[in-house]
Amino acid sequence: MCMFEQITNDIRNIVIDILEQSKLKKGDIFVVGCSTSTVFGENYGSSSSMEAARALFEGIYPELTERGIYIAVQCCEHLNRAIIIPQEAAEKSGLDIVNVVPQPKAGGSFATIAYEKITRPVAVEHIRADAGMDIGGVMIGMHLREVAVPLNLKNNMIGKAHITAARTRPKFIGGERAQYNAAIK
Repeated sequence: MCMFEQITNDIRNIVIDILEQSKLKKGDIFVVGCSTSTVFGENYGSSSSMEAARALFEGIYPELTERGIYIAVQCCEHLNRAIIIPQEAAEKSGLDIVNVVPQPKAGGSFATIAYEKITRPVAVEHIRADAGMDIGGVMIGMHLREVAVPLNLKNNMIGKAHITAARTRPKFIGGERAQYNAAIK
């Protein structure tokens, strides 16, 4: 098995682990931040790889779309961390669409591949995703709902890149007299 096939298989298993733990449902949004440079142990933006981005995308996107979950892909800081998302998801969520097309050196390789592969892709500036994963420490937190719950992954590495993941949950409000619905995750 070649290195990129291994990346696809490994990330697919990680996504399945995240989906099992987060219990997302059809119509939910899953945000991905990714530095392909870190997969090879390099600094952010220094060794961007379209091949690695494609391998990662091929392991993530089918698992999400098969379940009716929307992918949201964070661009790099050169596009102010804009998000690439299917137009249907942006419209359904009432998000303001902005006009930008990511490129490998302005948006990142992963966002560039996402823009090529997502059905009717658009960019938005802000999103509140239900869960997500961060490949290489690019900080997706700004795109998650307010209460993020870290997930313990069975495998938290792709190549040399560390992966963190989180799901979100509603806030617990009230005090000692409050009761909570355990069915809401």
